[in-house]
Amino acid sequence: MNIKTVTVIGANGTMGCNISGIYASFGNAKVYMVCRKQEDAEKAKMRATMSVKAETIAENLIAKTYEDLEECISKSDLIIESVFEDLQVKKDIYSKITKYILPHTIIGTGTSGLSINELSNCFSEKLRPHFMGIHMYNPPYNMTLCEVIPSKYTDKKILEEIKDYLRSVLHRNVVEVKDEPAFMGNRIGFQFINEALQYAEKYKDNGGIDYIDSILGPFTGRSMAPLTTSDFVGLDVHKAIVDNIFTYTNDYAHDTFQLPEFTQKLINENKLGRKSGIGLYQSVVNSDGKKTINVYDIETDCYRLKEKYVFPFSKQMIHELRVGNYKKAFECLLHNNSLESTICIHFLIKYVIYGIVTTKAIGENIFSADDVMASGFNWVPPLAVIDAFGGVRVFKNVILSKMDSEYLAKIDIEEILSDIPVSHYDYRPFFKAK
Repeated sequence: MNIKTVTVIGANGTMGCNISGIYASFGNAKVYMVCRKQEDAEKAKMRATMSVKAETIAENLIAKTYEDLEECISKSDLIIESVFEDLQVKKDIYSKITKYILPHTIIGTGTSGLSINELSNCFSEKLRPHFMGIHMYNPPYNMTLCEVIPSKYTDKKILEEIKDYLRSVLHRNVVEVKDEPAFMGNRIGFQFINEALQYAEKYKDNGGIDYIDSILGPFTGRSMAPLTTSDFVGLDVHKAIVDNIFTYTNDYAHDTFQLPEFTQKLINENKLGRKSGIGLYQSVVNSDGKKTINVYDIETDCYRLKEKYVFPFSKQMIHELRVGNYKKAFECLLHNNSLESTICIHFLIKYVIYGIVTTKAIGENIFSADDVMASGFNWVPPLAVIDAFGGVRVFKNVILSKMDSEYLAKIDIEEILSDIPVSHYDYRPFFKAK
């Protein structure tokens, strides 16, 4: 597949900007960066150049506005829509561009979870076979995952060609998934993150947000703690993802996608996280120039200094991980009976089980969940967690001994853990000694 010209609509957004840099650098394509205002497009061009750390791609990036859509679309081999995550907003864009699209052009949406089938109905019968979801993860320069989601109309030959282009030219880790709410990576990741928010509310008297983040830190197999991740993504984006899943799915984990009231309150106050400067956390530069991190205290409805929690189980785990004693580190976790270690074990178990259930339902194969979580979130893959615990037999025994009857009644452990292979990923690099 020879893609020489790409149009990215909504290029001033974080993802639109960053993926423009990917197509211009790895793909060496001419990229029209389309924004509502020329000033926004010029700024986005500068950010895109910086995102891939290559000033030489600037000549491949062309700042454009919506007034230039006919020119851009009529010259493009690939169109990527990356506008606000709202069904009607996307449909409005499609109505503007459809008459300019060439017969050979591929149309992709960067949606993080809206229905590809529904969006495809915006196009004529001739164009629908060329439409699909092409969902990269942020920041795409570091996170190589690209979920490809065909609609029921997508041409299989075109699908395979674009997957090959994404792999061989853009160096993406491509995973094809079914058209289900939030697809796979966000479905698994935000189940974990949103339940962590619920636990922050449940244990607000213990500290809440930074308390839960401390229990589920890098030593548990994720590069960024879950609630810090939500702040990085944006609470409004978080809400859009979990609301979509909560509305359109009804699996055993359904209730874990319900957004806590305090999170909605912060969103209503435009405290959206890192992009607004304040959210679950707040970075403050003091008069002496030093930076401090504050955290929203759910109990008092105020911001306070972020605590440095020290739990015996995590201190022991970090010590063992630092010297490479991974087996001993997990023994420290499993043999500690504190509330914090129990919460940690429960989250790891639920992450693995939900990952397996989801990949069996909507993935290409049993390894799909591992691929999306490793290359999309930089989290330890679900199957690799089983390996870290000592294999399927040990992991099953941990579930039976640590999880309550209510949880066990919701799942069929024997079926879920039947024929589980060893992960393709080494779990050790994911568990950080910090």
